[in-house]
Amino acid sequence: MYDIIIAGGGPAGATLARMIGKRYKVLLLEKRAFGVNKDSAYHKCCGGLIAPDAQLMLAKFCLGIPKSVVLSPQLFAVRTIDIDNSIERYYQRHYINIDREKFDEWLESIIPSEVHIINGSLYKSFDITEGMVNVKFRHNGKDYTEKAKLLVGADGAFSQIRKQGFNDCPKPKGYISIQEWFETKQNADYYGAIFDKEITDFYSWTIPKEKYLILGSALKPGKETTEKFKLLKRKLLRYGFEFNNLVRKEGAFLMRPTDTSQICTGNGKVVLVGEAAGFISPSSAEGLSYAFRSAVALAKALDNGQEGFHNEYLANLKSLERNIMFKNLKSPAMYNQYLRKLIMKTGALSIGIERNEF
Repeated sequence: MYDIIIAGGGPAGATLARMIGKRYKVLLLEKRAFGVNKDSAYHKCCGGLIAPDAQLMLAKFCLGIPKSVVLSPQLFAVRTIDIDNSIERYYQRHYINIDREKFDEWLESIIPSEVHIINGSLYKSFDITEGMVNVKFRHNGKDYTEKAKLLVGADGAFSQIRKQGFNDCPKPKGYISIQEWFETKQNADYYGAIFDKEITDFYSWTIPKEKYLILGSALKPGKETTEKFKLLKRKLLRYGFEFNNLVRKEGAFLMRPTDTSQICTGNGKVVLVGEAAGFISPSSAEGLSYAFRSAVALAKALDNGQEGFHNEYLANLKSLERNIMFKNLKSPAMYNQYLRKLIMKTGALSIGIERNEF
């Protein structure tokens, strides 16, 4: 029997396990088998950029990212392409470019040895009997059940734990995130943010990774999802992009909280963190800082034991909920076509680009 079982070993789950692993008997279930049979490994559909808010959290943890995790180029500019208004601007912003798979593998590697980690495990379900949570999962073709006083759902945007235990909670707005990786020799040393209401009411992006260029978009689910992505590629051709030599395609659900009522934290026996709870930026879909901050909020709530921890967890999350509220208030400036036009036409905070022609 465990004190706590954590389902999901991404940034939220791994950070929580690292912070509580010496105080509690913890089991961490992670579906990826890092480093094993890489060609068939599960790839998280993620841009793999560490934004300033997440950099701040790493600084607070006193954690330095290993060289093996970092990819080139490092990015210092955002190329913002407003197709709706035919306006283009560059803005200064620093992102650390990483291999997301290796980043998550590194986060797992710094979890205390006291934590029991089962990689390659697939969470299936839970039930509560006699005050204990029975957690069922599959590993190496066999089904197992483990008991714990507390189950933590850190299983991402399409959380099975949230669905099974809290399906009556209001749901964040859902999108399908699609990314395609292209082998390229193009020099695109910037993060691209693309706005086009014909494609999506959220946004699309480009990210360079070594010899690859990623094109991604957060799209409304439906019959036209694939066609919208194809249309995006065609539209970007006139902005100088080339999308040849496709090497990988990936997709995932993305849940965008448009109201703090859509945040679901669970209860005293089953609790949610990170994207499973709905913690992600509604303006940019940045999730790392929210994963870190929600894990810290729960770890601190567990400092004095498991009795009554949930009320303290809720109190610790107030600043994060205010952050989401603020991001929703500023979203119209980004996603309303006419407000965005007014702001971008002024050139406020944008930078001039000095190009050398040889």
